[in-house]
Amino acid sequence: MNTRAWIVFLDESGVSLLPQIRRTYAPRGRTPLLRHRLNWKRASMAGALGYHSTDPGRGARLCFHLKPGSYDTTALIEVLEQMKVFYQGERVVLIWDGLSAHWSRAMRAWVAEQDWLTLERLPAYAPELNPVELLWSSLKKRELANLAGDHLADVADATEQGIHRSNTNPQLPWSFLTHTGLTIHPPHPPNYEKISKGCCRRSGFGRLK
Repeated sequence: MNTRAWIVFLDESGVSLLPQIRRTYAPRGRTPLLRHRLNWKRASMAGALGYHSTDPGRGARLCFHLKPGSYDTTALIEVLEQMKVFYQGERVVLIWDGLSAHWSRAMRAWVAEQDWLTLERLPAYAPELNPVELLWSSLKKRELANLAGDHLADVADATEQGIHRSNTNPQLPWSFLTHTGLTIHPPHPPNYEKISKGCCRRSGFGRLK
């Protein structure tokens, strides 16, 4: 493994026009109601959180991809091709779960031709080790909470607002990693007040289209 690589966690999640029901405030005696059209249209989103293995001053990097339907191997390869551009060809160690599309024959054949990319697998049944899970939780508790949109574009807009919120707060990507119990730069990960303004400006966000 290249010790000067980006350590990138990737995960997928689904969203739909059915609202994410969450507790909210309302005047006493007035139970809030959500009205929606029982539309089952779904979209899938892929998020990638990257942390540099040797240079914490480069900050955390967040990119995400949103598409109608679900991801298969072909769609995920397209995401990885765009990730290569996002990381400008730097070395990446990609960590994700055992989803069949992640380890299919076609995926392994494609990765074998990529000198910038190494794949590592999370332990089985351990989603709590992936900081992107905390990103999804944050979105579903904030921007997507109780959202009864008429179109998938409404959900996409809200999701992008949440991604932007997470990216512009340099503490959040590090807090997601801390919550997993994993460390990349022991014993002092560069979060909270240790991040300088210059580092914040270098933290990257990309919408993978």
